[in-house]
Amino acid sequence: MSMSDTIADMLTRIRNGQSAGKANVSFPASKLKKSILEVLVSEGYVVGYSTDENGGKPVISVELKYFQGKPVISRIDRASRPGLRVFHGKNELPTVMGGYGVAIISTSSGVMSDRAARAAGQGGEVICTVQ
Repeated sequence: MSMSDTIADMLTRIRNGQSAGKANVSFPASKLKKSILEVLVSEGYVVGYSTDENGGKPVISVELKYFQGKPVISRIDRASRPGLRVFHGKNELPTVMGGYGVAIISTSSGVMSDRAARAAGQGGEVICTVQ
């Protein structure tokens, strides 16, 4: 069975893993997922990730982050999805929780946080928001 939204699957696995108190979660790898995880690592929402081979197919394993026994990510939501893409210009990029959260944006210069996109003067597709 094929999956139509692999990014939503990745976010759901992270969300479910943290609610279950898991140390790490794994899912099939792709370049876009790696780019999203780079932003999550640089913003401090996950500890790190590694790419492995499982049966000849690449798999990403993400080490989840907790603070005082509670997940660092309180909410992670998909903004743009295959049935309804969400694009914003550089002046219309969303702020999450008044700047305490982060929106992950796919721009022509690559995947970056909303703060980095504003600094670069780039707009693009809003992939997800993290709080």
